[in-house]
Amino acid sequence: MIYSPLRWALSAVFFVITPTVATAQNSHVPSVAAMSYEAQEAAKAVDAFHAKLAAGDSAAAAALLAEDALIFEGGHAERSRAEYASHHAGADAAYATVVPSKLMRRSGFVESGTAWIVSEGRTTGTYKDKPVDRMTTETMILRKTADGWRIAHIHWSSRAAS
Repeated sequence: MIYSPLRWALSAVFFVITPTVATAQNSHVPSVAAMSYEAQEAAKAVDAFHAKLAAGDSAAAAALLAEDALIFEGGHAERSRAEYASHHAGADAAYATVVPSKLMRRSGFVESGTAWIVSEGRTTGTYKDKPVDRMTTETMILRKTADGWRIAHIHWSSRAAS
């Protein structure tokens, strides 16, 4: 499926102007934009991916990726599910098992069997005897398949919390 620059621009505008259903006043409740049922179903695949990593099951997490998944993290790219599974999946699972992540904001939408789920969060804890306190951003693009939603693209970014 080919996407025009206009479609991507409109997608970006959607994420900026979508109203949220939770208020920012309660910091314990994530701000989740109103999402369609189909977008909520796609978001469940994102949550399942993170849950598998947090449980230390990198193989089950990788199974939620499309075979041709493209993962961007820290300026690096992994260009398939197999490449991710053989490189960073184990390290990502080791990290996720000891450093909890909290979802702060999420929005998403679906069009023609493709979902965009964008999330912001915070990870805090200790990893390899070093304190961790990072603000995270994540974009996941998913495809609807006969086996359910599969993650086709991940873009992760983080910074030190201020």
